[in-house]
Amino acid sequence: MVRLGFVVEGKTEKLVIESESFKTWLIANGCERINPVLDANGGGNLLPQHIEPMVNLLKGAGAEHIIILTDLELDPDFDTVKNRITTTHTELIFIAVKAIEAWFLADSQAINNWLETTDFHEASPEATVDMPWDRLKEIAEDREKRGPGTKVKFTKKILKCGYDTQNAAEHGNAPSAEAFLNGLKALAE
Repeated sequence: MVRLGFVVEGKTEKLVIESESFKTWLIANGCERINPVLDANGGGNLLPQHIEPMVNLLKGAGAEHIIILTDLELDPDFDTVKNRITTTHTELIFIAVKAIEAWFLADSQAINNWLETTDFHEASPEATVDMPWDRLKEIAEDREKRGPGTKVKFTKKILKCGYDTQNAAEHGNAPSAEAFLNGLKALAE
């Protein structure tokens, strides 16, 4: 088992990485998550001076690889995000296109469970017109369902609805989720 340490942009990513479904996926793919999962409290805190102490803490806990999970948000491309974080950890950075909520949209089963329906499928979850969070609110309104609430509350709710990053990666049109899991698998080889 390869031991992985995670530094994440925020509470949403932390909840996903700490979820039972993700833990199960990691173990099935030869990986073990080191605790704690470190929340940087925003992408602006993913800067060299903030990352170094987190990396040192995780390596001290036995992490063989450090994974940084962040969002693209409104940055123009992945390289901009990687260069902001630092080139020292570039090979360890995974970026969700726009925001991790796109991965929620890519898990049709979990979204259908949330909506209490069976017919929802987001064709291009990583290419929403606005941010994926706005798309989730729009879907709730269109389906006359209660809105998602706060991001943390919705993350907890979608995890209870069966959200699984592997489902998102298998969507066929969620390349950042697929790249994330493939990158983790490669570390275990």
